[in-house]
Amino acid sequence: MKERWTPATRYLVIALVLFFLVFVGWQIREIFPPLITAALVAYIFYPFVEIFRQRFKLRQAIASRLVFFISLTLMIAVPVSLIPLLASEMDVVVNDLLKTVDQLESFLSQPIVIANLQLHLNNLVPDLRNSLTAVLEFLPEDALLLLETTSRGTLWFLVIVVSVYYFMTDWDRLRDWVIGLAPANYRHDIWRLYREIKAVWMGYLRGQLTLMTIVAVVFGIIWSIIGLPGAFLLGILAGLFSLIPDVGPFAATALALIVALLEGSTWLPVNNFVFALIVAGLYVVLINIKNIWLRPLIYGRSVHMHEGIVFVSIIAAVVFTGIIGAFIVVPVLASLGVIGRYLHARLLDLPAFDDEEPASSLDLSPVPAQKSRTPADDS
Repeated sequence: MKERWTPATRYLVIALVLFFLVFVGWQIREIFPPLITAALVAYIFYPFVEIFRQRFKLRQAIASRLVFFISLTLMIAVPVSLIPLLASEMDVVVNDLLKTVDQLESFLSQPIVIANLQLHLNNLVPDLRNSLTAVLEFLPEDALLLLETTSRGTLWFLVIVVSVYYFMTDWDRLRDWVIGLAPANYRHDIWRLYREIKAVWMGYLRGQLTLMTIVAVVFGIIWSIIGLPGAFLLGILAGLFSLIPDVGPFAATALALIVALLEGSTWLPVNNFVFALIVAGLYVVLINIKNIWLRPLIYGRSVHMHEGIVFVSIIAAVVFTGIIGAFIVVPVLASLGVIGRYLHARLLDLPAFDDEEPASSLDLSPVPAQKSRTPADDS
């Protein structure tokens, strides 16, 4: 018979394994953001996999591969098809930007009078023109740095693409393997926890889609009312970009500001610069309504969390962890809540799940002894 490990030996081995995992994790910490990004992309694609699987009666792996390769094809084909158009329009955009600076110079040449106080802002135009020229010029000495940055970004992009593929196609096997590591007596509870956490993330995804739709509709309507060219398309972009916390809506509005500066309004009798200020002001109002009220309300209802906690957690995540943290902080906190409720119930010997009977409700009274049978009873 083999000698069993003593508790001290087990604790020592566990400590060494944890130390090794922490050491290795620290050494390869740069790979975690791409892997998290890949997991998030696979999570976003999950509803499309389910649609393919149910619509065409496909297996999970086949549906995942179809969604992955279709998405990858679109992601490559759309930018490639737009390159000739972008190249032909680049000179036009640069010339329009310079003309906008000329218009701004003409607008600021007149002093602004506020309470008998004259403000001369025409000195700002040369600085703006020099800054714009510096941005538009490509310096040869920056080529090496640009090449290094692009190569590094390309490598991480490949890591994300390959990881997304394996997350989508092999998730079931990975999940079963991880749960199979647990003792047999606890696997049932782990499966229940997995289903509840999955429901949290699916609810959060539905909340994301709801918020994207509302943002797209509202921005599209507002841009149409003020006569912004391409209002419908810019509204859709605002909805899609709202998937990225804070940075996405800002990028979409930057596009709207560029359109406002270059094209102006289709009916408002104002110059392009004033129209761009109107667009920027509406953006400030709408984005604050979205961030302070709408987003916490939708996310809170989707994951059953208080709106105030949602708002504070997103702001804290933006400050301390960046975009990825802000994107996942709400479902992560809701998932930790599910795990915390389970541990609390198990520690206090309470029902851990809704359909689980409490221990106090079970009939723990002794079973009465049966009367022994005799030949007379059988007769």
